[in-house]
Amino acid sequence: MRIAIVAIGRLPRSPEVELVKLYAERATNAGRSLSLGPVEVVEVEARKPGKAAEAEALRPHLADAHVIACDERGTARPSRAFAEEMAVLRDRGVRRLVFLIGGADGLDPALVAEASGKLAFGPQTWPHALARAMLAEQVYRAVSILAGSPYHRD
Repeated sequence: MRIAIVAIGRLPRSPEVELVKLYAERATNAGRSLSLGPVEVVEVEARKPGKAAEAEALRPHLADAHVIACDERGTARPSRAFAEEMAVLRDRGVRRLVFLIGGADGLDPALVAEASGKLAFGPQTWPHALARAMLAEQVYRAVSILAGSPYHRD
């Protein structure tokens, strides 16, 4: 199952961007034997401002994918449950899993409603770059849990 983190906006060179790359690479490498990956990060620019324009720019990246929208009204999951959810999707034959991260104002409500699931990072508000890094790390953590790696500790 291929995995993509699709986000609105291009981040400038920063430590957070390096973390996203690091965890995406680690998840890709660790997931090969588990039929998970590659993990890619796709940055999308909207042609106009606003959630509707951002949703329009995101839609082409969602074709034939199981979509999980990162949304503050979503469900926060423990890491093991997140890993199990990924394994169940893979085992059900999902070929592409996409995690969506919206712009500064979040995702268009219609896009969130169309998503197969919603994921929250807790009740706090997180900077856009950190949300990407946290998601990439959780994807890597999920893969490492499924691989039986000692990376995750309960």
